[in-house]
Amino acid sequence: MPADFIYLDHQATTPLAPEARDAMLPWLSGPESMGFANPHSMHKAGRAAAAAVEVAREQVAALLPKGGRLIFTSGATEALNQATRMVVRSADKPGMAYSMIEHSAVVNAALSTGAPVQELPVSSDGLVDPEIVFADNTGLVAVMQVNNEIGTIQPVDRLAERAHEAGALFLCDAVQGAGKIAPPQDADLIAITAHKLYGPKGIGALWVRDGVKIGALIEGGGQESGLRSGTLSPALCAGFGMAARIAVERMEADFQHLSGLASLARSILGRWTVNGSEVSRWPGNLSLRLDGLNFPRLLMDCRHIAFSAGSACGSGTGAPSRVLTAIGLEAVQARNAIRLGFGRYTTREDVESACRALDAAAMEQGV
Repeated sequence: MPADFIYLDHQATTPLAPEARDAMLPWLSGPESMGFANPHSMHKAGRAAAAAVEVAREQVAALLPKGGRLIFTSGATEALNQATRMVVRSADKPGMAYSMIEHSAVVNAALSTGAPVQELPVSSDGLVDPEIVFADNTGLVAVMQVNNEIGTIQPVDRLAERAHEAGALFLCDAVQGAGKIAPPQDADLIAITAHKLYGPKGIGALWVRDGVKIGALIEGGGQESGLRSGTLSPALCAGFGMAARIAVERMEADFQHLSGLASLARSILGRWTVNGSEVSRWPGNLSLRLDGLNFPRLLMDCRHIAFSAGSACGSGTGAPSRVLTAIGLEAVQARNAIRLGFGRYTTREDVESACRALDAAAMEQGV
């Protein structure tokens, strides 16, 4: 990365932690080390690779509640699709409820099933009412822990309790919260991914509480306890595992660091309006708007800074963010928004320089 480039897009992805890279290297080497072996083979090299996978499984599982099993997947999108489409629900509970600000991996998967759906509204703070009433036919409730666009932290433990009272299972997209805040203790299914916590891209996991029945989304050799087929990459697993281990060790330090960066950014961008709750939010995500802002021009004027208008998944569509419209913003207001994402390796100098440049560029637009 060029020395003058400032990366503030950590909700889209995070840089690979040096510790995770080092953990991956032995499994990326050539034939002299046998690190390339298939972890599902029974010979010595295969067993060594399988052992590395199981070490990683334990490290990743340490991010999540006790009393469940961890299934490695290609990422959180696959994990959320498997949970949404393949959970075995009772015949009299075919419906699904999800918040209006859920990731499209949940929304589109739910709609593809043809099951009855209930969209749960959010307040102007971007929060689901923890006492919300679910439809009588609801068998699965999905609410994310930390929103990827506006950073709001949902009351997922209470919502899980409400889902159980209604006879439903609770699915939590913990992609933005895993390794950063305490896991959703009462969830039945949890989806996470490595590249949002300083691990490699291409691997995620679905945690399934003991006793919860779920079917396979991908059929084949049934390598992951019959619930997910396909050859696992020891390198990706090792990188995920080490990233998870470091996240557990650094959780409090990372939180304090990011809280300081968020405070610094707000002191410089005080005239900008925060989108979503200013209290119940992850400090590494700062979603802001400024009336009259021309985002494409800002992006060009500040091309030495990596930031976004919202979700990287929805960029380029031209449509206003459905998350921002769900919290009550008009389409023009939603288009006046930017998202700054701070991370473990972001410095105070990075934040001060970037925020001053962004504010100055906005002033050049006359806003």
